[in-house]
Amino acid sequence: MDTILVRGNGPLNGEIEIAGAKNACLTLMPATLLTDEPLTLTNAPRLSDIRTMTELLRSLGAEVADLQDGRVLALSSHALTSHRADYDIVRKMRASILVLGPMLARDGQAIVSLPGGCAIGARPVDLHLRALEAMGAELDLRDGYVHAKAPLGGLRGAVIEFPLVSVGATENALLAATLARGTTVLKNAAREPEIVDLARCLRRMGAQIEGEGTDTITIQGVDRLSGATHPVVTDRIELGTYMLAPAICGGEVTCLGGRIELVEAFCEKLDEAGISVTESERGLTVTRRNGRVNAVKVVTEPFPGFPTDLQAQMMALLCTAEGTSELEETIFENRFMHAPELARMGAQIEVHGGHARVTGVEKLRGAPVMATDLRASVSLILAGLAAEGETIVSRVYHLDRGYEKVVRKLRGVGADIERIKERPAHAE
Repeated sequence: MDTILVRGNGPLNGEIEIAGAKNACLTLMPATLLTDEPLTLTNAPRLSDIRTMTELLRSLGAEVADLQDGRVLALSSHALTSHRADYDIVRKMRASILVLGPMLARDGQAIVSLPGGCAIGARPVDLHLRALEAMGAELDLRDGYVHAKAPLGGLRGAVIEFPLVSVGATENALLAATLARGTTVLKNAAREPEIVDLARCLRRMGAQIEGEGTDTITIQGVDRLSGATHPVVTDRIELGTYMLAPAICGGEVTCLGGRIELVEAFCEKLDEAGISVTESERGLTVTRRNGRVNAVKVVTEPFPGFPTDLQAQMMALLCTAEGTSELEETIFENRFMHAPELARMGAQIEVHGGHARVTGVEKLRGAPVMATDLRASVSLILAGLAAEGETIVSRVYHLDRGYEKVVRKLRGVGADIERIKERPAHAE
């Protein structure tokens, strides 16, 4: 497997272009299953997860073409040949479950394997299934697959109140409700920008949706949806990640396309830590104030709170803060697996369940470390940028799922970083 070599090299300066959002694009792509007309997505990120969703949609009979070096995805589901999403594909990525609602809504049937993805907790799909059951779906779980059928006449509108906020369940229910008979009301719905982006795309396709971005979304079902062209929203997690690079190393970096409204709670914590963020038409410019950063307390929450997907990267910053920081993870269990790897670099971190206590040290030291999940992998790279000596990050296949051209982007602002390709084994 490839590794990434990072050498601490002082302050970073320049510009980084932020890609379209992975989590938004993975939600938008299954929307093609709702219509027999073309759906075109612009500003698409070039990531392995996008390739996995492409593979899944093609296995169902959808046509997917990537244009303009993968920046544009042209999708068409005019002639689906299958309603079965196989384990061999679905196991690679949790977002695969999002084909369930659209297939059920359009054709009244679907067989979808239970999903895989990063090993950061149980992350069950029961809320997805309960929402579809409320719309009249008949579900049978057997042999690791969800066998789903819509009632005669199709799914019907319902009032669905989620017992806890779930982005994926909100997305699946929203997709399915666009073609359900009558009105569907989603209560305690997720408010993430990716949900708003999905609603805007579906509205372009002819859906009748109100309330996205709030905790109550109302969908009036329509008979059919049409094609559309839609730009994928900026990736707020990639944005926050690259904002942390100059915060950790010093210097000044402008993240092109960034907007504070996407990362407001995150920006508030950066300000507390002593990091300046200014917004312009071009994006967000981040500069580190003089001296060590301040210790802060971070609690992950559903949007608009501090994102769980930026917790690992924030921990990397706080490893060298002045004082003791506290991080509380409320979204996923097992999401401090990066802490022992940061400790190998000299960080002082105590983990107790969903709480981590980070006592800042003056300097981290380079070391061989291993990525355990997508966000953990980039947190180790960020830590390596400010550490003395060399840091070698292994298992970087996680990184390819969520960050495009990370080495090129960081090199562009002055980082000393390279990807070392695995050498093929030669026969004796």
